[in-house]
Amino acid sequence: MQDQTFPWLTTLIVVPLVGAAVLWALPSALRRFARPVAVAFSLVVLALAAVATSTFDVSTAGTHQLREQTEWIPAIGASYALGVDGVGLALVLLSVVLVPLVLLAAWREHPDAPATGRAAVLGGDRIRHYMALVLVLEACMVAIFAARDVFLFYVVFEAMLIPVYFMVGAFGGLRRRYAAVKFLLFSLAGGLVMLAGVIALYLNGPGGPQGFLVENLIGTQMSTTTERLIFLAFFLAFAIKAPMWPVHTWLPDTAEQAPAGTSVLLVGVLDKVGTFGMLTLCLPLFPEASRWAAPVIIVLALISIIYGALLAIGQTDLMRLIAYTSVSHFGFIVLGIFAFTSVSIQGASFYMVNHGLSTGALFLLAGFLVARRGSQRIADFGGLQKVVPVLAGTFLVAGLSALSLPGLSTFVSEFLVLVGTFGANRPAAVVAALGVVLAALYVLLTYQRVFTGPVRDGLATTPDLSLREKVVVAPLLGLMLALGFYPAPALDLLREPAEQAMELVGVQDVEPAYTSTSTIDDGSDQ
Repeated sequence: MQDQTFPWLTTLIVVPLVGAAVLWALPSALRRFARPVAVAFSLVVLALAAVATSTFDVSTAGTHQLREQTEWIPAIGASYALGVDGVGLALVLLSVVLVPLVLLAAWREHPDAPATGRAAVLGGDRIRHYMALVLVLEACMVAIFAARDVFLFYVVFEAMLIPVYFMVGAFGGLRRRYAAVKFLLFSLAGGLVMLAGVIALYLNGPGGPQGFLVENLIGTQMSTTTERLIFLAFFLAFAIKAPMWPVHTWLPDTAEQAPAGTSVLLVGVLDKVGTFGMLTLCLPLFPEASRWAAPVIIVLALISIIYGALLAIGQTDLMRLIAYTSVSHFGFIVLGIFAFTSVSIQGASFYMVNHGLSTGALFLLAGFLVARRGSQRIADFGGLQKVVPVLAGTFLVAGLSALSLPGLSTFVSEFLVLVGTFGANRPAAVVAALGVVLAALYVLLTYQRVFTGPVRDGLATTPDLSLREKVVVAPLLGLMLALGFYPAPALDLLREPAEQAMELVGVQDVEPAYTSTSTIDDGSDQ
């Protein structure tokens, strides 16, 4: 595959960085234009991504395309190497779709909003800094999903902590500093362990000026013990990022204190770096260790599914509830990856995209609710279905997507994960199916408590969704419905990468469940 003549991926990284620089450099007389400038840059990135996607050959989606490569630090074997396969492209597209919606959602937030336990009030000049940080984060998201050099991946993995830290610590709720520091400490701990793994991988690899290129490291010969230790270093960092039980505890605190838009990008996109890394680095670089660790990882994934769902049911804070649902959903994604069937891996890849859509919509709608009520406590709501029917209806659709209702996109991905897992590990699939039942409980109970019953005091005059807020939510709901009824374009993009992952990890795909039973020898061949 020849490298691209036009650097599409670099352009998608540079444009939002330029946008952030423009926002920070705006003279005081022009700072009132910060919002439209930020949105304009994000829409340019979206348009460029659409054009780049039109050059992507879906028939070879298992290979990296839109490739760019140049020497970066040849003395240590680091290259500036970019490229995306079907999974990477899908996550890049998810990122560039969510960013303009997040910027539009933050458009009206202002500093004299009522105190709510979250000081995500970004009015005046502060909104300029917040939107600039969102654009910086967008550049990091594109870079990490496109990185084909392990060292470059690690650098971006750590660099993206900086904008998130300030987006939480400077613009979050009353306990924003605690949440930001906890997020940073967990992430830095995982990154430090991963750095040891990156160094060990290079020392055991082919070396040279391109010694960190993923394709050069695939098939590296190393002892069983060494491979397993390096795998664990990478996997721990990715498990924290995902997040998986028991290293998930930073997420509820961060989601509770962060602005809604920050939570959308953090949970909807950045946490996918963990599962993306498992799929695109752990499996191909450490195939034996991946097979060795799979039984334990599947158990941890099942615990995440059930534990996250049960904790979500018991939450009294709306943002923490959505965070715990994500712990459960990431359990499904990890289960699909380590079940080692092409169907389950394809479902897990599709789940990454669909989770970003459904959870992004839930966080945005929850943010609209909190802005109207001035509280995140579920008990402070009630009866809103009569007052804000459009908000109630859109929240219900997003919630039904989170519980994987047929006709919505998450159903397709969750079904593929369960069917693929059932073919390889029936007990795990049965346990995971319980998460579907629990999801119905935490979604429907929350809707009942917030939107049904008598209207609580102070809510009778609550305004419904404005035109801007409808514009924010409509694309997400539209994509859920479109991919729910016609998922073929996304599945075509993800099918070959799943088959490629199976080949690299060295596992034979299982036969359909109905053909896997033992054949009874009736003596007819005697």
